[in-house]
Amino acid sequence: MTNTSSESSPAISVTRSGSRQTFAGPAEWFTGTVNVEMLFVAPEPANVSGGLVSFLPGARTDWHAHPLGQTLVVTAGCGRVQQWGGPVQEIRPGDVVTIPAGVKHWHGAAPDTAMSHIAIQQSLDGQNSEWMEKVSEDQYPR
Repeated sequence: MTNTSSESSPAISVTRSGSRQTFAGPAEWFTGTVNVEMLFVAPEPANVSGGLVSFLPGARTDWHAHPLGQTLVVTAGCGRVQQWGGPVQEIRPGDVVTIPAGVKHWHGAAPDTAMSHIAIQQSLDGQNSEWMEKVSEDQYPR
């Protein structure tokens, strides 16, 4: 049933561009220059968050996994994604990458091209990522 009364339902919220928290991707989780703009953290009881992650050429995440998986929506540039033990895959604007729960992986920009994506993930017991070792120069395709 649709609630049409504004008095008994929560109000729609608009967060204006330029007003959201933006920070440099920490060196403990990333190689190279990465900027993260937190787009949203849904209020409880939801447990989902999303951010716009921008990688300069050659920048990438460390190996990591998400307890409930992750979805990436590529918005600009050219990037790479790889599952542990699998092939490196190229990703481009409009591509949607679905990473299953618990799958060890990395993602980032191509060696000579920047890349941005929206990353959406859920938290389990307050945690949305498990960070692991760096992606070595031998593992990162040039």
